[in-house]
Amino acid sequence: MEGSWKKDLAWIVVVLLTVFTLQAGLKMVLHTDSPLVIVVSGSMEPVFYRGDVVLLKGINEDSIDEIHVDDVIVYKRPGYEYPIIHRVREITTVELNGRVEKCFVTWGDNNWAPDPPYPTPYGTVPCVPAYAVENKALLVFPKIGLIPLIIREHLGLG
Repeated sequence: MEGSWKKDLAWIVVVLLTVFTLQAGLKMVLHTDSPLVIVVSGSMEPVFYRGDVVLLKGINEDSIDEIHVDDVIVYKRPGYEYPIIHRVREITTVELNGRVEKCFVTWGDNNWAPDPPYPTPYGTVPCVPAYAVENKALLVFPKIGLIPLIIREHLGLG
């Protein structure tokens, strides 16, 4: 019995090391600080539900052409606490400060209308500018983030 707690502790240490190593490896391979995110809203149902975990690949200026209509992207929007994960419905261009930039019309699969105009330093545009796109969704792991999501909500963390 006495050695039992040592085995349990060793097991916990091994699991934690494995998780942190996996997370660090995914960050490097997928070029993003957030390779795994928990879905917190129902805007993408029935594709992603609250508590699903989504595997993401980082997107930057060099890889923006990897985004196509029907892809799911993650972008930051001024005034919103969390990044938004919605589907690309159309790809267009806008002129921002005299420069033509790729722009994505997005909305959640469970929403009835496109996302609202995006505020930029040069005025609002009817789509998400390429510079705001951070990630592209690759894969979903259903419901495995539900327990951490519930714990965070009960602790008032989000």
